[in-house]
Amino acid sequence: MTDPQRQDVSGGPVFHGPVSGSQFAWNNETVTQNQRNDTAAAPGFEELVRCVGALLRELPRAGLAAQDRADAQAAAEEVLAEVTGPDAPEPGRLRRALNGLKGVLAPVATGAAAGAEAGAQEWAHEAIRNLTALM
Repeated sequence: MTDPQRQDVSGGPVFHGPVSGSQFAWNNETVTQNQRNDTAAAPGFEELVRCVGALLRELPRAGLAAQDRADAQAAAEEVLAEVTGPDAPEPGRLRRALNGLKGVLAPVATGAAAGAEAGAQEWAHEAIRNLTALM
């Protein structure tokens, strides 16, 4: 089976891949668009959001292997999704996500992670300590 041919359509948008969370308008005299992304932390979880946000900002500098970094990012995003979602955080789900994040950081903290940069071990220790204190 052959792939469908891509044809440009004049006068309209053309997407050659997935599109998510986007807004656009064309051929309008005037347009008003609004998009709302509620990402406020559930009450009592503000410090956890700050801690995980800081962890995500520092993650690229830790020098982790690509898969370890991707796992840590996915676990951190799962924590954030749980505490910033429209529903109250579910304790079991949040605990599992935090344990997953700490589990990814544990080899770095113990020095067992290959490729971690100097200082990454103390950074991971501190991140695990902070996450544990906020559970």
